[in-house]
Amino acid sequence: MYDFHAHTNYSDGSFLPGMVRAAEEACLEGIGLTDHCTISSRTEANATRNRYGFNLDLTYERRRDAIEQVRERAAVDVYDAVEMDYDPRDEPEIAAFLEEANFQYTIGSVHAVEDENVQVASNFEDLSESRRDDVVDDYIDRLVALIDSELFDVAAHLDLIERTPPLQGRTTVDHYERVARAFADSRTVPEINAGRATREDPLVHPDPEFLESLREYDVAVTLGTDSHAPDEIGERTAFLEEFLTERDLEPVSPPSLESHAR
Repeated sequence: MYDFHAHTNYSDGSFLPGMVRAAEEACLEGIGLTDHCTISSRTEANATRNRYGFNLDLTYERRRDAIEQVRERAAVDVYDAVEMDYDPRDEPEIAAFLEEANFQYTIGSVHAVEDENVQVASNFEDLSESRRDDVVDDYIDRLVALIDSELFDVAAHLDLIERTPPLQGRTTVDHYERVARAFADSRTVPEINAGRATREDPLVHPDPEFLESLREYDVAVTLGTDSHAPDEIGERTAFLEEFLTERDLEPVSPPSLESHAR
């Protein structure tokens, strides 16, 4: 088992050494440290980045040094990676930074539509039903653009909008199939994301119908606990092990790691 999606104190997670120790205790083979990063020249995106501290572009070399220090004592593989916020308007800046930083692999994620965070219910509660549907359409458009961009190894939490009550249940089979077709034509792979899977009201990304569309198009998947604290890693790892067994899934590594191994 590998966990290719975890966060540290270099964005919104816990201290890096503690996250690696938790991966060891969970008997993982490896853990990918994928701190959040936003690269944009747009005012609103930069304000959000500064508010939440998603500044890995300013600290990745320091984190790389920390990873090297931890690797010397770690009983698991520790990967130097990133979770990059994606907006089609920022593609040139993102591409330039990823080339410069040369992470071992990259995760891309869509967190916002029209500069509104899709996880904040209040952003959408006052919208009409048709406007909420438009938001979902826009989210899918951005997700497909992320896949088509070929900038990323992994696409994170595909149906993130299912976390948000005003947007829940609005994604259609046509949406799922459109995304699955994009993956089928791309090197980018989706993840099974366990970030909400062990809560009292569990949610797995992607949901069963979405996952079935991916399987119909023979799209491979990778794994991420999306953990932000050490005590989350073991529980979410156990969940993913059971999830894979029940569905007879054989996960893959992010493509850049696979290429390097060959």
